[in-house]
Amino acid sequence: MSDRLKAYARAGVDVDLGNKVKSGLPALVKKAHRPEVLGKVGGFGGLFRASFPKMKDPVLVASIDGVGTKIKVAALLNRHDTIGEDLVNHCVNDIAVLGAEPLFFLDYMASERLEPHRFHQLVTGIVRGCKKAGCALIGGETAQMPGIYHGADYDLVGTIVGVVDRKKIIDGKSIKAGDVIVGLPSTGLHTNGYSLAREILFNQLGYRLDASVGTGGLLGDELLRVHKLYLPDIRKVRAKIEIKGIAHITGGGLIDNIPRVLPENVNAEIQLGTWPVPPIFKILGAASHMPAEEIHQVFNMGIGMVLIVKAKDAAATVKLTRGKIIGQIVKGERKVVLKEAKK
Repeated sequence: MSDRLKAYARAGVDVDLGNKVKSGLPALVKKAHRPEVLGKVGGFGGLFRASFPKMKDPVLVASIDGVGTKIKVAALLNRHDTIGEDLVNHCVNDIAVLGAEPLFFLDYMASERLEPHRFHQLVTGIVRGCKKAGCALIGGETAQMPGIYHGADYDLVGTIVGVVDRKKIIDGKSIKAGDVIVGLPSTGLHTNGYSLAREILFNQLGYRLDASVGTGGLLGDELLRVHKLYLPDIRKVRAKIEIKGIAHITGGGLIDNIPRVLPENVNAEIQLGTWPVPPIFKILGAASHMPAEEIHQVFNMGIGMVLIVKAKDAAATVKLTRGKIIGQIVKGERKVVLKEAKK
């Protein structure tokens, strides 16, 4: 067996190194724990006791996602401590739009070879994200795949499972004309649009990651800003106000994501100029010359989440979230209409 493992290591998969690196996982993962978790990390499956005594009709909500080519920026900087938190926040936000509370998380990492320093940074970020969101990290997979991944390339994927009481699911069915759209600010690109952003910033404009480009800091820091976790904002608003619909503004931007929660007979009318657009998006817009609809489909443009509420609740929602009223619901055909800023 020893000789066989050595041969496998020569082929690019070092099982012994993997076991050694993962030996410290239990202590690290313990920071992202819930009392419902049974067993230990490292088994064939994670165990979670599904008991929800405070819910009449609990419904599990699951989602899976990645962080896209933001990984390329992390690899160029050799800084991977934020990517894991990005992954968790993205996934938690995706189920929070339905009113779900996160329960547990699993991750998948794949690369040519296992690099202990990078592995530790990624897991540390995942644990940090899970701890902030209140979910448990109950397992994952670390794959060494020479021939599929090369050099510093790697991939990172996460699966989140949460729960919501069936009668409290936020499904957008009650949205109607006259309701108001409140936009919550993003921290930057979050985890989408990086393929185009890298093309514009690096290839077209020739920027380096250590360049200061008018964003208030270095470009590398700007591009690695952590994807914001919106769960605390949603919790605060739900405690006092009925939220009729929520959309997480990821790939597809405002254009494609808001319609996912709209009934068939209404449009979302977005008033441009009602929120501050971060400098990074202004740089990308000026260099790309994209029309408004296209750029709002590729990038979040400074809005990472939208809440749809009754008009009478809009001001209170803004106060609770520090968001902005960015539009309204009108009669239509389930699409987003951008209205140019008034001069």
